[in-house]
Amino acid sequence: MHRWNTIIEPFRIHSVEPVRFPSVRERNEHLEEAGNNLFNLRAEHVLIDLLTDSGTGAMSRDQWAAVQHGDESYAGSPSWFRFLAAVQNLFPYRHVIPTHQGRAAEKILFTVIGGPGKVVPNNTHFDTTRANIEHTGAEAVDLVIPEGRQPDVIHPFKGNMDVEALDTLIRERGPEHVPVVFMTITNNSGGGQPVSLANLRAVREVCDRYGLPLFLDACRFAENAWFIHEREDGQKGRSIREIVREMASLADGMTMSAKKDGLANIGGWLAMNDDAWATECRNLLILTEGFPTYGGLAGRDLEAIAQGLKEVVDEHYLHYRIRSTGYLADALDAAGVPVMKPAGGHAVYLDARALLPHIPPLQYPGQSLAIALYREGGIRGCEIGTVMFGRHPDGSESPAAMDLVRLAIPRRTYTQSHIDYVVEVVTWVAQHAADLPGYRIVDEPPALRHFSARFEAV
Repeated sequence: MHRWNTIIEPFRIHSVEPVRFPSVRERNEHLEEAGNNLFNLRAEHVLIDLLTDSGTGAMSRDQWAAVQHGDESYAGSPSWFRFLAAVQNLFPYRHVIPTHQGRAAEKILFTVIGGPGKVVPNNTHFDTTRANIEHTGAEAVDLVIPEGRQPDVIHPFKGNMDVEALDTLIRERGPEHVPVVFMTITNNSGGGQPVSLANLRAVREVCDRYGLPLFLDACRFAENAWFIHEREDGQKGRSIREIVREMASLADGMTMSAKKDGLANIGGWLAMNDDAWATECRNLLILTEGFPTYGGLAGRDLEAIAQGLKEVVDEHYLHYRIRSTGYLADALDAAGVPVMKPAGGHAVYLDARALLPHIPPLQYPGQSLAIALYREGGIRGCEIGTVMFGRHPDGSESPAAMDLVRLAIPRRTYTQSHIDYVVEVVTWVAQHAADLPGYRIVDEPPALRHFSARFEAV
């Protein structure tokens, strides 16, 4: 049997959406209006939108068909039971609490278990996770392995937790001050890098040693399972569903944004085995999100997620998904653009600190690079660096571990020619990187500043 080198999309295009081509003059005007913050741009002013993969993908024919089955009953909708069955088929936790998106699950959980004096370790917290922990007065600590902070170092599982560092943190702070240990799969802030089953087992052993629960931030669980399938010894012959269920079995609960590997445009959930925590979380859910059988979602959203969870563990889809991300990373690497290696799952991360050594971290090289990509080619990416993570709860600022620009690829949305265009634009910007200025913040909120801060060139 032939094994062809070309990876084709495991779908045909059923409906198309037009894109607009803003001119250079228009893009400069839009940047000025937005205060040089790409989050402030209007979507119709963007040509290729790689700001995030969260809720920006295309739903399938079968998901749109499932939407028509949405039952909007306030309590006990059939759509809720189809959603529940789909979640527990992959993550068999006793309690599943639907929310309108992942950050709502984080808000509820950390309101219940956080608080001053508490510390929550993670391989690497993403922005809303860290913000929700710190909002309660607790401390969020990143403990990724050293290789995970070195973009040019090759390691098959750069999202792994530093197990010795975790043990040390728990002993030094005291287990009574650690309400939960978290693992983000894949590790978004660290370049979309996966976590191995071996590492999850090792973290589980540490948690058991101190009697601590382990939770997954599992929004890209299927991509993580595919990397395990492809890279970890002894996993090649297993199905993606089997690998996902083993990941789930090693944890006591999870937070989930269904806007990623739920293949939906909205939704999420909080799941766990602890009865007491679940009771408190459901009480907060009713206060802030909705009744426990819809949690802020319409029945049609529950149906779309249920169908998406069946599609996301399909090996043909995952092969295409991961390889198409790798295609972009490989092309940029071949062009001499410094990128996070190896390619992650949902995005390609440009190493802005390496590309713009003339811009100090506190002048935000990632923001400078992201602005240049939009100005030159209408491409919207996202700074993952000192803007996002450099500001501390006390208001002080220090450089983040890395200054990256994430080009997050929406699921089933762009074609190869779109990606080839991205390669061309990024390569041109990289060739003229020495001309890019640093930036300073002229206005910022006290938390999650990257969403609304305004910048000017230094």
